[in-house]
Amino acid sequence: MPRAPGQIDRVKTQAILDAAGQVFGERGLAASMEEIARRAKVSKQTIYNHYGSKPELIRAIVDRRVREITAPLMAPAAAAGRPEETLATFARFMLDAVMQPRGGAMLRMTVESAADQPDLARAFFESGPATSRRRLADFLRLETEAGRLAVEDPPLAADFFASMVIGSHQLAHLLGVGRTLDETEIDHIAHEAAYRFMKAYGAA
Repeated sequence: MPRAPGQIDRVKTQAILDAAGQVFGERGLAASMEEIARRAKVSKQTIYNHYGSKPELIRAIVDRRVREITAPLMAPAAAAGRPEETLATFARFMLDAVMQPRGGAMLRMTVESAADQPDLARAFFESGPATSRRRLADFLRLETEAGRLAVEDPPLAADFFASMVIGSHQLAHLLGVGRTLDETEIDHIAHEAAYRFMKAYGAA
């Protein structure tokens, strides 16, 4: 049964984003759109029709990943009075992203390419870490307004929480010296970070 036009478009979009993530992770931000098109089995013009430019393509790749990582903060359950549980789930998602080889490879190649490709590096940062922290800060602000947290500076507290969770793991993987954490270790770090955060910022 043939796909409807909308289905075809979604399939192409996923193929482009998957291929671009692989190619940028392997070759850095200077990788050619031709190689991405070849890997995605589409034309280069199709990529430009979808995204317009390489920075917009990078934003789309990172935005997809950030939506996955920050999903616990955006879910209806996040407003159900369980900030510690929500933070622990978010922390697990962050650690999973740091531990994944593809995500680490793309971040490593972005850092290496930043001096020569500042616009692309900025697109990566704004769509990735900056957006993730902003959504966490928004969550902390809403929880404070609801009386479940007492956070005076949500952006700063968001940085504190992310640093507790990621710690040295991200740097170790960037340097190629990190070890893979199993699910039990990730769960322990996530719950410990959420617990300590609530001890510091929980409403009295």
